[in-house]
Amino acid sequence: MELRGKPVADQITAQVKQDVQALQEKGVWPKLTIIRVGEKPDDLSYERVACSRMQQCGILTEEIALAADCSQETFIAALQEKNNDPSVHGILLLRPLPPALSGMEEMLAPQKDVDCATATALGRMFAEDPGAFAPCTAQAVMEMLAYYEVPLRGMDVTVIGASLVVGKPLSELLTTADATVTTCHLQTRDVAKHTRQADIVISAAGCPGLIQPDMLRRGVVVIDVGINVRADGSICGDANFLSCEQVASKITPVPGGVGSVTTSVLAKHVVQAAWQNSFPTK
Repeated sequence: MELRGKPVADQITAQVKQDVQALQEKGVWPKLTIIRVGEKPDDLSYERVACSRMQQCGILTEEIALAADCSQETFIAALQEKNNDPSVHGILLLRPLPPALSGMEEMLAPQKDVDCATATALGRMFAEDPGAFAPCTAQAVMEMLAYYEVPLRGMDVTVIGASLVVGKPLSELLTTADATVTTCHLQTRDVAKHTRQADIVISAAGCPGLIQPDMLRRGVVVIDVGINVRADGSICGDANFLSCEQVASKITPVPGGVGSVTTSVLAKHVVQAAWQNSFPTK
């Protein structure tokens, strides 16, 4: 079974639209500010897709483009202005930031950190704070698994990749869902040993062709989070899709899988932030 992202994204988007309407009836117009430093193609592409999704959901968007060589003072001033703007409910920092701005993301207001960019947000997520937001891609994986009714409780899950953007937070989300999680990384000596024992294999390594069918047991669920660009400009995941789908019971394609759910999760987080920031509970 091929696990497509579109129906998942459509379901989330439909709910977000209803939530946006409910907020508007209370006089609140959810708004996302996207801050981009430089003109990296990946950033520009994601910004376009994110803005399109927000528009589809009825969420206001604002794009702030800073020069690639902007000073720390300029970046901080732009960020603090939006931190202090009550009309802005969520702020998306396109990362990674240039080396000269390393660590500056920590100045993002936690209540507006809708993509878990800061250590504070990560800490809240790991502490299972119900008001915290997980990184959108990690949460998109969880949305995919839930939509396609892939059981997690008691399942053996191998996650390949240990970044703070996907691997580590995703492992935590899976553990919270009562899965038994093995995290593989660059120093893992035998990745295949762990993937062959898994009920679910999730790869977020960014390495084309990493997952081959001989690394999988028959009936496994494969979630491919990798986004890789081939020499001819085409996009592929970490798994050798055509051969792995002969072994797996369920597998996500790339493109068309997890990536297409990420911006709908971002929209969901903006709406949640709008509720939390506008109607805080005591």
